[in-house]
Amino acid sequence: MRYRTLTTSCLRRLGRRARKIPLDAGFTCPNRDGTQSRGGCVFCNQSGSGTGLLHKGFDLRAQWDRLTAAFSGRPGAPLLWGYLQSFTGTHGPAKKLAAVLSAIAALPGIDGLCLGTRPDCLDAEKLDLLAAFPRPERRLEIGLQSACDATLVRIGRGHDAACFARAVQAAASRGLLVCAHVMAGLPGESPDDFLATVDFVASLPVHSIKLHNTLVVRHSRLAALWQAGGYQPMSRDEYISLAAAAIARLRADMVVERINADPAPGELLAPAWAADKSGLIRDIRQALADADSWQGKDRDAPDAMPQW
Repeated sequence: MRYRTLTTSCLRRLGRRARKIPLDAGFTCPNRDGTQSRGGCVFCNQSGSGTGLLHKGFDLRAQWDRLTAAFSGRPGAPLLWGYLQSFTGTHGPAKKLAAVLSAIAALPGIDGLCLGTRPDCLDAEKLDLLAAFPRPERRLEIGLQSACDATLVRIGRGHDAACFARAVQAAASRGLLVCAHVMAGLPGESPDDFLATVDFVASLPVHSIKLHNTLVVRHSRLAALWQAGGYQPMSRDEYISLAAAAIARLRADMVVERINADPAPGELLAPAWAADKSGLIRDIRQALADADSWQGKDRDAPDAMPQW
């Protein structure tokens, strides 16, 4: 393997695979509830990358039981991490976060916590609550998308790159494992802009990264821009080349959790090639092999491919 995957990292560090179990705790986003704005980021729609199970009548325990039933009593079952993926998991008062974390810690068989959020929703009190979660695996996924402040304004993020850097430093200092989300092909960005974002992330105490190709999904502001001819997604070949280049610029000790976006069923408008997730992963790996490249080759492991 020419980059360090989450599975490889878990097997080496924890002795078992891990599975993230998505949980919907009813969080929203400051870009949707009026705290900052109501339109959302340009690429996001009303689902917020979540399951919506809470609104279908499933509390956290019912969601957990439903989604972990297949692993119960199974030999070699993976570690199970509760995953607060929907919207912004630290938006709102700290007491709400404390109650949600308490409920998750009480779930049967839970081995760890993953929480997705924004860098501007992480004050010291909330970081302390996350650091106190009573399981050794405490993972924090923070959306950056781009290190270019002009892009962040253009896509409506509502924070700057310096805010992300401060959040990463504060989280890492508390022992939280930070995963950065970045996106290639954002409106107005060049390939060099994306690679500069990768360099910025790799310079920080980030444990892992998710590389995403920008998707046009239904009911997003980007969908309206695309339908009006104001946005053109990058080609499949362009993304494959860019993802391979990005991997080579990462620190060799980082974990690459994802190398492409995963559209929800029925939501993808463009690019059509993004629906072939397994084929895209295969071809990015082949591009690395064809170039005799690997994670860290253009950063801190230039001479030989590390053995992860």
